[in-house]
Amino acid sequence: MNHLFTVIVVIQVISALAIIALVLLQHGKGADMGAAFGSGASGSLFGASGSSNFLSKFTAVAAAVFFIATLALAFYGGRHTAAGGGVMENLPAASVPAASTAAPAPSSSPESAATGDTSKPAAPTAPADQSSQIPK
Repeated sequence: MNHLFTVIVVIQVISALAIIALVLLQHGKGADMGAAFGSGASGSLFGASGSSNFLSKFTAVAAAVFFIATLALAFYGGRHTAAGGGVMENLPAASVPAASTAAPAPSSSPESAATGDTSKPAAPTAPADQSSQIPK
């Protein structure tokens, strides 16, 4: 795996975790009504009104980093195209077993047995058609 690709993935994961944490830290629009009745939301870490500005801006920055990392991953992921058109084209070619090159054993034909001629062997039979056989 390319080192730059790995760095971009790490940046994307960190920015995604930052977005999750920042969204969970922010209070919704309905929380202002609870603060009016004394629920203690005004005593938060960033104050009553400061949290929306800081957390909103930081969330927007994390979202922008996440978006840029996603585009970079799409760019680098699309550059690695396969040479072949499919998976089956990358398989090694299966070797078809060759016909035996050894001469067939001389057999006694009825003609040679009747005449007593043993000097001429019987004609070899044609090999079976191997093009229709599927190699295993």
